[in-house]
Amino acid sequence: MAKKRIVIVYHSQEAGNTKAAAELLAEGIREAGDFEVALYNTNDGRVNPEVLAGCAGVALGTPDYFSYPAGGLKMFMDDWLFAKRGGKKVEGMPVALFLTHGGGGKAKEPHESLGHHVGPQVGETLAIKGCPKGKDADACKALGRKLAEAAAKHTGK
Repeated sequence: MAKKRIVIVYHSQEAGNTKAAAELLAEGIREAGDFEVALYNTNDGRVNPEVLAGCAGVALGTPDYFSYPAGGLKMFMDDWLFAKRGGKKVEGMPVALFLTHGGGGKAKEPHESLGHHVGPQVGETLAIKGCPKGKDADACKALGRKLAEAAAKHTGK
């Protein structure tokens, strides 16, 4: 039997703070369950929302750009909406949300507003200042484990 899949879609550029958080979430997912984890960075190119089809769960991550999620992640969400309207099954799975920031963290509210359309949120939105280390790294892994647990319940594993 094929492993169920959890997808992490995030945006990360030079500093790589959001990428580091995404990788820590993936580590937590793998620790908690028997899931395949696929990571997609919207900075590397447009991500087709059909990657969510059949997924057990999804995590969405962004840096805080002027108190709003990154344009690449917003484009993914716009494409997601068009796929949903086109009849694609790209919703209903548990969602974990995370963001990195340099001191503001005000992108949390719009990020949650976008994410809640995909499915029920797991845990609190992580807002990490800079690169996740120490307690923030632990929180990323913990959120990954929570997402895996919710995904297992969602799929009946």
